[in-house]
Amino acid sequence: MSNHPPVLNEDLTHNPGRRKLLAGSGAFGLAGFIGGGISIPSLAMAKSVPAGSKLLGFDSIPASTADDVVLAEGYQAEVLISWGEPLVDGAPAFDPDGKNSAADQEKQFGDNNDGMSFFAMEEGQDRGLMAINNEYVNEQYLFAHGDSKAHDLEDVKKSQAAHGVSVVEVRRSKGNQWEVVRPSRYNRRITANTPMRFSGPAAGDAALHTDADPEGMNVLGTFGNCANGKTPWGTYLTCEENFDTYFGTKEADYKLTAAQKRYTLNPAGPERNWPDFDPRFDVAKNPNEFNRHGWIVEIDPFTPDSVPVKRTALGRFKHENAAVTVAKSGELVVYMGDDERGEYIYKYVSKDKVDQANPAANKTLLDEGTLYVAIFDGDTGGTPLKGTGRWVALVQGQNGLTADKGFRTQADILVNTRGAADVVKATRMDRPEWIAVNPHDGRAYCTLTNNSKRGDENMPLNAANPRPNNVYGQIIRWDEKGDATAQAFNWDMFVLCGNPIAHPQGVNRGTPNITEQNTFNSPDGLGFDEAGRLWILTDGKYSNKGDYEGQGNNQMLVGDPQSGEIRRFMVGPKSCELTGITFTPDYKTMFVNVQHPGEEKDSRFPNNSPRPRSSVMMITRKDGGVLGA
Repeated sequence: MSNHPPVLNEDLTHNPGRRKLLAGSGAFGLAGFIGGGISIPSLAMAKSVPAGSKLLGFDSIPASTADDVVLAEGYQAEVLISWGEPLVDGAPAFDPDGKNSAADQEKQFGDNNDGMSFFAMEEGQDRGLMAINNEYVNEQYLFAHGDSKAHDLEDVKKSQAAHGVSVVEVRRSKGNQWEVVRPSRYNRRITANTPMRFSGPAAGDAALHTDADPEGMNVLGTFGNCANGKTPWGTYLTCEENFDTYFGTKEADYKLTAAQKRYTLNPAGPERNWPDFDPRFDVAKNPNEFNRHGWIVEIDPFTPDSVPVKRTALGRFKHENAAVTVAKSGELVVYMGDDERGEYIYKYVSKDKVDQANPAANKTLLDEGTLYVAIFDGDTGGTPLKGTGRWVALVQGQNGLTADKGFRTQADILVNTRGAADVVKATRMDRPEWIAVNPHDGRAYCTLTNNSKRGDENMPLNAANPRPNNVYGQIIRWDEKGDATAQAFNWDMFVLCGNPIAHPQGVNRGTPNITEQNTFNSPDGLGFDEAGRLWILTDGKYSNKGDYEGQGNNQMLVGDPQSGEIRRFMVGPKSCELTGITFTPDYKTMFVNVQHPGEEKDSRFPNNSPRPRSSVMMITRKDGGVLGA
C-alpha cells in the first residue's frame, strides 16, 4: 500500500524524470487502439493504490445485492418522503393498488426523484425548503392496470402529474432528523402542465411559436427533469434531459428535420405514448412544441405562486445538471453537460456580476451572457489521461456560426445548440453527466458515465475519452487556475473506473485508485461537501456478473481529491439508482434519492411496500457528527 496519489493524477509538468519513467514503462497493448498514439503505461495500472486519507473518516463497505440501503458503520438512514405521499393541501393518501387519479397525483409527491437542493429558511437552521426533481415514471407501478403504456388521456395526465418538481418544506424534528411539514404554504407541485414563460435571447423566436402560443413566450410544463443547480440568490435550476422521448406521431410518412434528428427524435417509438392521447406531443400536429423543451428552468421555491422561467441563454440540449459558481471577478458561471453518447460539455458566463447585497438585481444574469463549449486536447508531451483545453464561444457570427451554416441569429444557436457545437468541432465526450466544483480550489469535476459506442467508426477515441466500448466510465476534471471565466484550462483524469475483479490487467482494470474493494461502474451524480470530500453516485449495471462481477447494486462512494483515494459509503436496494445529493447547512444531515427501485428486479423498497417507490433518504451519523468526517 502507498500513500502516494495515483500516478495518472500527478502533475508531471515540473517532473521530467517522472515523465520519462512513464513514457518508457510500456503499455498493455493499447497503443494500437487509443487515438493519437496515446497509450496507458503499465506503471499507471500498478496495484499500488492511494490510502490513508485524512479526509475520509469511515471504512469502506463491501458491495451489496440486498433490497435495502446499506451504509458505512456508524451511519443510519430513514425515509423522508416517497412517491405518492400527500404533499399539497387536500391530497389523498397513496393508494398501494395504483388507483390514485391524475388529480390526486397533482397533489402528491412526484415519482422517480432525482436532483435536489436544500434551501435554509430565514427562521434559522431548523427549517428549510427542498426542491426535488421528479424525472420520469415507472408506468407498471404508476397505473393500476400495470401496463407499460398509457391506455387513455387520464393515464397520460396522471403520468404528466407525476413528472416535474416537488417543493417540500421540512423541519428538524429531533437531533439531526427532519420531517415534512404538512400543511405548508410552500409545498408545491410543478408538473408537465404547469404554466411557465421563456426568457433570454430565444424567447419569442419563431422556432418556439405554436398555435396555442403564437408569440413563443409561454409554455406548459417541464419533464425529464434530471439534475439541478442552485443560484446564489436562492432559486432552483431544474434541468430538462430526455425530453425527446415524449414526442412522436402515428403519421407513417412524417419526415424528420435535420435538427430533430440531431436531437434524436424517434417519432414512431416514443418511450412514453403521450402523443397517442395528447396532441401537444404529436410532432406532426405541433412540430415546434419539441423546441420548447430541453432547457434549464429557474424556480423560486420561496414564492409559491411564482411562474417558472425557461432560461434560453443556457442553451438547449439534454441538460444533466447546472453546476453554479461565482467567479473571483464576480460573474456567474454555470457548467453543464449534455447527457448522451458523444455529446459536449458547456459553460455559461454572465455578462454582469452577481450582486450579493441585492438578490433582485440578479434576475437577468441568466439571460445575458456567453455560452461556451469545451475542446479537450491531449498532453503535448504524450502523457496519457491529461492535457489542455479551451472554451469556444457559441456566438452568432463567430467561430463559423454564420447564416450560411444555419445560424442567422443567436436564437438559432440556442435552439440548436448541438448543431452549433458541431460546427466549432467541440470534443465528443462519453455522456457528460453531473459537474461539481471543488469549493477549495475551483476545479470542476465531471462524470462521464459510459459509452458503449466509443471506438466505433463514427465515434473515434480521443485523449479525454481513450477507452473503446467504455462500459465503466470515468471522472474528468479541469483546472482554470482559479478563474472560472478563463477560456483555457488544464485537465486530467481523477479516476478511470474499472473492475480489477473481472479484469485484473488492462485498460478495464481502471486507474490505481480503483480496487477490488471499491470497484464501480457508471459514475453519475456528483457533489462536494464543505470540507472538499467528493461524493460519487452511480447509475449503472447491477447484474453483478461478467464485466460487473463483484460490483453489486448501485452505490455512493466518497473520494479525496488530493490523495485520489475512493471509499464505498452506501449501497442502494435492487435495481435502483442513487442520485440527488444535498446537505443541511451544518453538514450533519445528507439527503440522497433512491430512484426507480425494482425497475428490473423485484423490489419491495421501502418498508416492504407492495409497489416499489422512489424515496428521499435522510442519512445521519449515529453520534450526531459531520458526515464523512
